[in-house]
Amino acid sequence: MRKFTLILLSAMLISALIAKPCFAGGPLRKLGRGLANVFTGIVEIPKKVILTTKKENLAKGLTSGFMKGVEEGLVRTASGLYEALTFPIPAPADYEPMVSPEFVFEEWE
Repeated sequence: MRKFTLILLSAMLISALIAKPCFAGGPLRKLGRGLANVFTGIVEIPKKVILTTKKENLAKGLTSGFMKGVEEGLVRTASGLYEALTFPIPAPADYEPMVSPEFVFEEWE
């Protein structure tokens, strides 16, 4: 298992160094964005509760805000996992982010 991990990490590093940088930041930006979204996807839940409570009221924040946060958290985590695993491949086109905003902390309205 240790040899497999070492080979995998080496292949990822070599791929990152060989891959051609693109307009949207290139493979290392995609890897960083993917890892960040995997680990911060859970933050969508309190974020949506807070934003919905401010916009509507506490009851809606705790119900529909919570459900929207769970949904967006799952999407952000899944897209982050995809981006982290496929970082050397320029898909979507030119390494564009799969979710908007690119990171969970960028937009708090």
